[in-house]
Parts: sequence; C-alpha cells; structure tokens
Amino acid sequence: MQDLCRYIEAHSDKILTLEHLAKQAHLSPAHLQRRFKAAIGISPREYAESCRLKKLKTGLRQQASVTNAIYDAGFASSSRVYERVDSRLGMTPKQYRAQGKGVVISYAASKTPLGYVLMGATGRGLCFIQFGDDKEALVAQLEAEYPQATVQPMGKTHKEQFAAWMQALSDYLRGATDVLDLPLDIRGTAFQLKVWKYLQTIPASSIASYTEVARAIGNPKAVRAVASACAGNCIAIAIPCHRVIRGNGDLAGYRWGLKRKRALLDLERKAKPRA
Repeated sequence: MQDLCRYIEAHSDKILTLEHLAKQAHLSPAHLQRRFKAAIGISPREYAESCRLKKLKTGLRQQASVTNAIYDAGFASSSRVYERVDSRLGMTPKQYRAQGKGVVISYAASKTPLGYVLMGATGRGLCFIQFGDDKEALVAQLEAEYPQATVQPMGKTHKEQFAAWMQALSDYLRGATDVLDLPLDIRGTAFQLKVWKYLQTIPASSIASYTEVARAIGNPKAVRAVASACAGNCIAIAIPCHRVIRGNGDLAGYRWGLKRKRALLDLERKAKPRA
C-alpha cells in the first residue's frame, strides 16, 4: 500500500480510477479499497485528492497563472476546484495564491484562567483559537499564517457574534458546561481532517491514546501521523487534541503547554454536564 501511495503521488495529475489502481496493486477493486483504507486510513480517491491539493497549493505559489496551477495539479476544471477546494484552503485558489489577499480575518482576544486566548474568524467560521501569554504574539501568529490577508480586530458588525463565542468559551473554561459548540473553518490534509473529526467525537472528561485514535480511524499503524495531526491543530479545545495522551498514561506534548493540557483535563472532569 505504501508503494501504491508513491504511485498516486507521482501520478496525481492524472485520472486514477479504482480499477486502474487495482491493476497496479494486482488486487480486485473492492479488495484494494478495503486494504488501502485499513493501511492508510482514507480511501485511494481521498488520498489522490489530498495529493492534488498539495500540488495545487505549491503551484499557486509558483505558477504565473492560477489556471495553469489548477490543471497542472490534475483538476479537470476550474469550476470543480472552486466548488470543492476552497473549503480545504479556507479561501479561493486566487486568494490562497496571494497569501490570503482579499480575505478578511477578524479577531478578538480575552484573558482566561489559561492565559490569553485569541479567536480568528473568516466568513466560514473560526479558523484560529490559540492560547498564549502575550496578546500581540498571538496576533503575530495569526498574521504569519496569511501575511497578505486583512487581519483586523473584531469590528462592530460582528461584535455580538464574537461576544457570544467568547462567552461560550468562558462558560466552558469555568466548568459551567462540558460542551463547546462553535462554527469552525477547518483546513488541513485529508488525513488531518480525518483525525480532527474523530477527536471531536471524544466526549469531555474522556481521553484516548494515540494508538486508540489510529485504530479508530482505521489506520492502526499511523500512531506517529496521528500525533503529528494533533500537533498541527490550530483550533484549541473545539478540536480537542488535549484529550489524546500516550498509551502509558503520560500526557505527551501539547502545543500550548502541558500545564494547560492538564488544566483542561482536570476542568472537564469537574464540568457540569449539559442538560
């Protein structure tokens, strides 16, 4: 299956049907589908699409033309890209190529028991929830993600919406509820999205090991990849990577610090269940 992955990566600009890939692997299409998903965690089609997306992202930075980047990446038409890929980039291909130029990201920060928290949102939802000890440093992190985007403080137009999101987070962090329901604008690879989606199913006050997560997504050998996906999460709490620990019970790493991870787990154990 690893060899087939390399084949898909090398030919991601071409139409790769399941039947074609099955011949390469000397398996029936149905058998290949099962074997590939068990080994890699996603289907051959999803893997090929993630490869195209990766190539598109590189091409959008390097190609002189957005259209050329789209077709070189193996997409059949520009309309198909705009229908499906903009949600994965968090913006349209043109905007991504311009490092977020034309995209407005509004943000608001608040002091919490775990330090400052900064929320950043596009028109699709929250794309950034991060903790830190310094508000300006958090804003700099947000600006570094898309240096050409218009990153601005929350304005009057969205004041009530941001206030509601901050209140929901505040209620969560003081243990008034064990549910944090926020609209998210999530961007990542197919594998990352699969991991993050599963993390959102882990109930508050529960934990899972990296091995258990890998098994749950159908890829028991991808323990290190699961850990990497957790480390790449930029939406704290709402995508609860803090609920994933090592198999021996150690907390392992947390991009916002083990002290915060331990505090979140303790808080969730004591939180009031939502009625």
